[in-house]
Amino acid sequence: MMLPALVIFDMAGTTLEDRGQVPSAFAATLAANNIAITADEITRIRGASKRQAIRNLVPASSDGLADRIYAQFRENLSAAYSNGGARAVPGADQVIHDLKKKGVKIAITTGFDRDIATLLLSRIGWTRQTIDVVVCGDDVANGRPAPDMILMAMKITGVDDAALVANVGDTVLD
Repeated sequence: MMLPALVIFDMAGTTLEDRGQVPSAFAATLAANNIAITADEITRIRGASKRQAIRNLVPASSDGLADRIYAQFRENLSAAYSNGGARAVPGADQVIHDLKKKGVKIAITTGFDRDIATLLLSRIGWTRQTIDVVVCGDDVANGRPAPDMILMAMKITGVDDAALVANVGDTVLD
């Protein structure tokens, strides 16, 4: 069996433990702004760009409200991870280490923006020696389920053949 040249992992829930911080921050922030969302609706947008998900939920006529809500979400999520800690999913460190040892490039893709992704990766101690590239939802025109993040990771790592790429995630959008 041939190894992939690039393995792309999702972040929250796949390589980073998600003990409910993301859905809780999302629901609490929206509720504080009088926007009701069900658990099923949150499940459907898991893996998507959080900024775009909020934009989709806020009425278009609400000038600047989506950006303000997104800023609040980022603060709430950062506080949740700061207070509760961020941890790698058990075994994720070893899998990544074993793949890198075999010459496989490693990418992380996430619906988080760069600041949150950087905060979380630094909290679990993953550096450029651990991960070759991080692609965030805000880095591309189209978030999941579009292939834009995968294609960007391929471009940055120099992997041209999609048949040599494995994408690993925990949501339908992944």
